[in-house]
Amino acid sequence: MHSVLPTPQLTLPSFNDNNRLRLLSGSANMELSHEVSRYLGIDLGPMVRKQFADGELYIQIQESIRGCDVYLLQPTCRPVNDHLMELLTMIDACRRASARQITAVIPYYGYARADRKTAGRESITAKLVANLITKAGASRILAMDLHSAQIQGYFDIPMDHVYGSPVLLDYLHSKQLSDIVVVSPDVGGVARARAFAKKLGDAPLAIIDKRRQAHNVAEVMNVIGDVRGKTAVLVDDMIDTAGTITEGARLLRKEGARQVYACATHAVLSPPAIERLSSGILEEVIVTNTIPIAEEHCFSQLTVLSVANLLGEAIWRIHEDSSVSSMFR
Repeated sequence: MHSVLPTPQLTLPSFNDNNRLRLLSGSANMELSHEVSRYLGIDLGPMVRKQFADGELYIQIQESIRGCDVYLLQPTCRPVNDHLMELLTMIDACRRASARQITAVIPYYGYARADRKTAGRESITAKLVANLITKAGASRILAMDLHSAQIQGYFDIPMDHVYGSPVLLDYLHSKQLSDIVVVSPDVGGVARARAFAKKLGDAPLAIIDKRRQAHNVAEVMNVIGDVRGKTAVLVDDMIDTAGTITEGARLLRKEGARQVYACATHAVLSPPAIERLSSGILEEVIVTNTIPIAEEHCFSQLTVLSVANLLGEAIWRIHEDSSVSSMFR
């Protein structure tokens, strides 16, 4: 796995005990939380977290947060239900400790793909989770690269939506690739791929038309656009079982693409993703650290970039009541 250092941090004022900003972390991605805390120049707040014999969770915050603006960093990644319950419990603990404002910082929002009904008698679980977080006592949400933009409207509290694309784009620019064509792995991702292509020097766009047969199963059909002799960059919000990405890469190779790269913010990497991605069909798989990747899941083509500075800067701007959207202009 290639290691990419975060960009230099901005100069921020020093914090003291009288400052209202507090950063707490759940157990889902402690490494990312420590990186964010270093960017902000503050320590993670002390907290006791334990599990009883029957699986029940216990959370206790070990410093006063009365009147403070508390930021709880917790992606709801695998095991999704455990990490979601931990986030809800942390929110409740902060509310009962009289925090002034509670912001749930969710780098990866689990259940995001259940954002609408596609058949009768289904749950829209993305909305259910939004309701749970709101009812637990969150004042605001900070999330990164939601699976669909409509999820922002599921929350009845203020929400800031940030993107991992600047980190991915900076890395691709550093590679100085030539004859790039940005490829959307499905029709639903065209808007994301078009914005990505524009920031890669108005690179041309191609689309893979696919027909999904069942959950986590995709059948790739054909490519719309010219990829022959070009460096194809597949762009998606997440890689789960990697079926879509690898089948798309095979099709792009068949259509004459010289090289195929894959970029995604969230590396879910459910089995058999590692076997598929490390098969050699992809030149490089570029993801971020919104979800922690175990050492045994790393492979030679994998590059993990840090979004800690992006999240830290967004937290700082929210705390200072300044614009978050201007970070991406």
